[in-house]
Amino acid sequence: MTSIPEGSDPSVAPPAGPFDPPGVTWQGVSPRLVQARLIPSALTFGVPVVAGAVLAVLVSPWFWLLVGVPAVLLVWTALLVPRQVRAIGYAERDDDLLIRKGILFRSLVVVPYGRMQYVDVEAGPLDRKLGIAKVQLHTASAGTDAVIPGLVPDEAERLRDRLTARGEARLAGL
Repeated sequence: MTSIPEGSDPSVAPPAGPFDPPGVTWQGVSPRLVQARLIPSALTFGVPVVAGAVLAVLVSPWFWLLVGVPAVLLVWTALLVPRQVRAIGYAERDDDLLIRKGILFRSLVVVPYGRMQYVDVEAGPLDRKLGIAKVQLHTASAGTDAVIPGLVPDEAERLRDRLTARGEARLAGL
């Protein structure tokens, strides 16, 4: 049973913390981003598993020990990536864009529209095949990690145009 501190109103929700600002509606990314992240991992860890299994059958059963490490990493990645993708979100507010990510090490990036220099939309071959794109915001700060991966191309285009228009409107007011 939890106790309510004396003098506090039980009808008021507790503060959401620094990673969940009040009144923000988060937009998620496409679930196809899970595939886009799992395919390279499957190749990276799957090839050693297959090669080790072939060596274990043909040469020596001791090679099964080498198969275990990449197999465990492949399973761990398959369990972790969907949770990571569900943790990615963005929200457009009146004056800024919020981008959150991370499960264990959480991150919230706030980019004021007036600080944006330009907006990129990128999609590699695998991204194009899966029908997703990435929007990256560039600011004067080199340390800004303002990337929204896994957007459907129509949403990426809409977000690029909207962010560009809002950024130009904020700069025009200076």
